[in-house]
Amino acid sequence: MNDQANSVNKRYVDVTPATLSSWNRQDTTWMLGLFGTAIGAGTLFLPINAGLGGFWPLLILALLAFPMTFYAHRGLTRFVLSGREGADITEVVEEHFGIKAGALITLLYFFAIFPILLIYSVALTNTVGSFLEHQLHITPPPRAVLSLVLILGLLAVVRCGEQLIVKAMSLMVYPFIVALLFLAVYLVPHWNGGILTTASSVPAPSALLHTLWLAIPVMVFSFNHSPIISAFAVDQKRRYGEHAEERSSQILSRAHLLMVVMVLFFVFSCVLTLSPAQLAEAKAQNLSILSYLANHFSNPTIAFAAPLIAFVAISKSFLGHYIGASEGLKGLIVKSGKRPSAKTLDRMTAAFMLVVCWIVATLNPSILGMIETLGGPVIAAILFLMPMYAIRKVPAMARYRGQASNVFVTAVGLVAITALIYSLTA
Repeated sequence: MNDQANSVNKRYVDVTPATLSSWNRQDTTWMLGLFGTAIGAGTLFLPINAGLGGFWPLLILALLAFPMTFYAHRGLTRFVLSGREGADITEVVEEHFGIKAGALITLLYFFAIFPILLIYSVALTNTVGSFLEHQLHITPPPRAVLSLVLILGLLAVVRCGEQLIVKAMSLMVYPFIVALLFLAVYLVPHWNGGILTTASSVPAPSALLHTLWLAIPVMVFSFNHSPIISAFAVDQKRRYGEHAEERSSQILSRAHLLMVVMVLFFVFSCVLTLSPAQLAEAKAQNLSILSYLANHFSNPTIAFAAPLIAFVAISKSFLGHYIGASEGLKGLIVKSGKRPSAKTLDRMTAAFMLVVCWIVATLNPSILGMIETLGGPVIAAILFLMPMYAIRKVPAMARYRGQASNVFVTAVGLVAITALIYSLTA
């Protein structure tokens, strides 16, 4: 190990093979933080969009979920780890590809993540508004007022700092996992076949491929936690030095296994309970599956619990994605030549986020439409394609060349981006 790595290890943690082989509390915190960032609005809308495609496309997407999620996020983590000590994703891009490419990727990184904050702002406002109206039987305040109060509340949490956000999300994950599992199990007696009505007829290969093609961007978004990967990789490198790649892969694999098992059980439980017509109705109402279930069942426990679970899920994902979005925006400001103080930069970033999120939440655009045309495909360029390009071109990542997973990740990324082009021109 070189002198720099030794000094880092002495300062932060004693890294030995024994330490690396033993799982610690910080690893668990990050595992749950990754899970918490991924599980949010995308997950709560996944049963609707995936279920509308029919049984066979959903089954194929379920089989692809783990490899698609794990290999892509591992590639992005490796990319950040390949940079100098303490460098975040925007700095690593500049280090490997130059100043101009760094500015371009920083811009793309920001526009890959920022729309997600807009999606969460809309979803949160709709969830709370629906809860007030249908469960509490209170006329919600004007949408502009409600959205402003909710976003201000989340930004107040953001002011507490990155480490507190990660810890808060990891703590919120425990009750969320229990609640999501409870809801999925609760729905089991209500299974009526639902999506199985579409299983008797296997779609034509062309129709099946078309459905999968358009559904993959939503699947990419639903399991995405790329905004927190940069902070995750920087922390792993600080803690584990040259062993960071090995430990980060272990954390990622456990986080992804947890989220895939939990989410797919929840998705299948929902689509076996609701008919395709009911899923279409939920999409038309621009509600998450939890809010729709709350209005669908007469059980008062579910009616109150489902929107609260949705509120927690969307809130913690907003916090996780804010880390990445603010990181990208600050990088853009710095690369424009301006050098404000750290405090001024934080205030400028928070003010911009507040105003734009508030405007979009008030306007209430289609959430699934935003996911299909903005979220999934743009994320794919950063999450799937950029790390694979770096593996081929950057000497620091040469040891990852020749792996079959690289071809798979590239193919999924191209599918997601071509789906965007089709959606925009159709």
